[in-house]
Amino acid sequence: MATEKSFKKESPEKIKQQIRYKRDKDREKVRGIFKFYEVPGGQMSFMYRAYSGDPLERYDFVDGEIYTIPLGVAKHLTNNCWYPVHEYSVDEAGNKDSIRIGKKAHRCTFQSLEFVDIEGLEEPADILTVEKVPDGNISI
Repeated sequence: MATEKSFKKESPEKIKQQIRYKRDKDREKVRGIFKFYEVPGGQMSFMYRAYSGDPLERYDFVDGEIYTIPLGVAKHLTNNCWYPVHEYSVDEAGNKDSIRIGKKAHRCTFQSLEFVDIEGLEEPADILTVEKVPDGNISI
């Protein structure tokens, strides 16, 4: 006999309260170093708005400089500024193996200088996925 799961729908007021809490948390200021891996020594500018109703703000950063920015922007720089890189592993003979490896190539990060352990600002992992590809499906 299958068990029936009941999901409680949260009230709109409670959802608004949770969003308000997250918005306030993301507006707290953090101090850290901007690292621009894509163009070392370069600068990066972007427009950012996390929540509807917030103003669209422009941010300008130079690699290696220290900034005090909202926590939400720091999390965005660390967690969302990457692109996937896919490759096959190579065996001893130089042939492509049947294992495909996917990695995240980070464009930039924000390294916090504060001693507080902030969730979402951890060092990003290098490997994203490792897949076993069926034999005969490797394209060169």
